[in-house]
Amino acid sequence: MVPVTGHHFQERGSLPVMVDFMALVSLYQGAMIPLLAVAILAAGIRGAPGAEINRDVLKAVVGVKAEISADARTARILGTERIGSGVVIDDSELVLTIGYLILEADGAIVTGPGGKQVAATIVAYDHDSGFGLLRLRGKLDIKPMRLGNSRTLTVGDGVLVASRGGAQPVVAARVVSRRVFTGAWEYMLERAIYTSPPHTYHSGAALIGEDGRLLGVGSLLVNDAAGPGRPLPGNMFVPVEILKPVLGDLLEKGRRSAPARPWIGANTLELAGRLLVTRVSPGGPAAKAGIEGGDLIIGVAGQPVRGQADYYRKVWRSGPAGSSVLLNVLPNNLEEMKIRDIPVRSIDRSEWLRLRRSF
Repeated sequence: MVPVTGHHFQERGSLPVMVDFMALVSLYQGAMIPLLAVAILAAGIRGAPGAEINRDVLKAVVGVKAEISADARTARILGTERIGSGVVIDDSELVLTIGYLILEADGAIVTGPGGKQVAATIVAYDHDSGFGLLRLRGKLDIKPMRLGNSRTLTVGDGVLVASRGGAQPVVAARVVSRRVFTGAWEYMLERAIYTSPPHTYHSGAALIGEDGRLLGVGSLLVNDAAGPGRPLPGNMFVPVEILKPVLGDLLEKGRRSAPARPWIGANTLELAGRLLVTRVSPGGPAAKAGIEGGDLIIGVAGQPVRGQADYYRKVWRSGPAGSSVLLNVLPNNLEEMKIRDIPVRSIDRSEWLRLRRSF
């Protein structure tokens, strides 16, 4: 998974104070506070007054640090040292995080309350959702944060965004939209959660509902949280609703049991409803088929594409990984303005990555 504009793995500094920071910090010192109500009132966000979250809830938010080999496929784009957060979600100290933090890592170091660090193994990386799972090798004795019902989360709802680290670890926010998200790296969420104001230390951050349950995991910093053409800085979260149906598979096999989607290996940018190829993955299907950066994808199997979401749906309907996908391409060649039909033999993306399931 590749971060979009504005995303950084390292801390970018603090924003103006939106809540009583010292009151929030006291959660880590043992006091029970009507935290959500205080935060929502301080930020002027509609929510449920009187909801209480005790210190154990935020203790479930842990730090995640992973080191990746320099020869990993994603090292050039995502870096070889990745730092963010995760959330302990069950009694066996399973940690849910955003997948790009641990993608192609051998393992990770997890930091819990009091700065205690333990090693963690890579359990699963799920490209379709963007989630990653870790299992602690040692004990942190953390009460888990249970998964909530993100399906009912709607525009205007008050939430907390919590990270392990950053200048302001806990930020009160509200949901400003729920809509399709498409990423250049052949990634799409049907009902991503967008919140504002932004949390700068967002990678793997917990999106917490009024009942203290986990609703989503932080992925990106965006400048259009309210919707296209409506500038508003915020964050995009992956909703936990898409984890629940596949969690058993991920724990047992490290991946989904359903056939993998076809992967082309071409990053794209939507341009007037068509798809401009911005880069091709070295050695990937698109590169082998002769597709180059600057080419314009205008259709799939003779059917015009109308935006990135439509393009992904058409490609994924072509069959499982391994299927041939016929792309209608206008090459980046001013001397020959002629549409080419290029068959691309897709693969499972995991075959291209150098994944290391470490248990």
